[in-house]
Amino acid sequence: MNVNSQSQQTQPLNGRLLLASPALQGGMFERSVVLLSEHSLADGAFGLVLNRPTGKVVGDVLPKAAFRALRHVEVHQGGPVEEKNLFFSAFWWDEANGLQASNQISAEEAMQIQQRPGMLLRAFVGYSGWSPGQLEEEMQSQSWMVAKPSRNLLGWSHDINLWSTVLRELSPFHKLLAELPRNPMAN
Repeated sequence: MNVNSQSQQTQPLNGRLLLASPALQGGMFERSVVLLSEHSLADGAFGLVLNRPTGKVVGDVLPKAAFRALRHVEVHQGGPVEEKNLFFSAFWWDEANGLQASNQISAEEAMQIQQRPGMLLRAFVGYSGWSPGQLEEEMQSQSWMVAKPSRNLLGWSHDINLWSTVLRELSPFHKLLAELPRNPMAN
């Protein structure tokens, strides 16, 4: 993985990871890793927080027999927008294009996808969204670091520790950031 500089702000960040700055404390985005699926200066951005498991599986929230094949799929908190909606996303690695995602797929599509090797299927409640210019402003204020995902991302545990795992891979400086306590002033 590599971190991109702020000059990347004017280019679409589709397929990139947003890593919350250590200064971004409290709330949904503290130590979050967001996969940006869609981004443009004109339309804003759409992403999913990858490292917020809810502790539930699809069987807990959709107990109907029609969803039985999906009962063990983990449910993650994708972001603060539309938190009452459950949807599925699939992730896979493409050698030519890197990490790929198919978002907001139906339960029927999810049942087919989960049978394919190399696919990671997740259910999400909510998503992360930014209006045009909003993400760029947040990046200007250094709330986010941008990184290109590595192939290892799909094999790593997608819990709160994903943030430090990704940071450790970036550079010696980022490894130091990953080791910071949540509240350095408390030490």
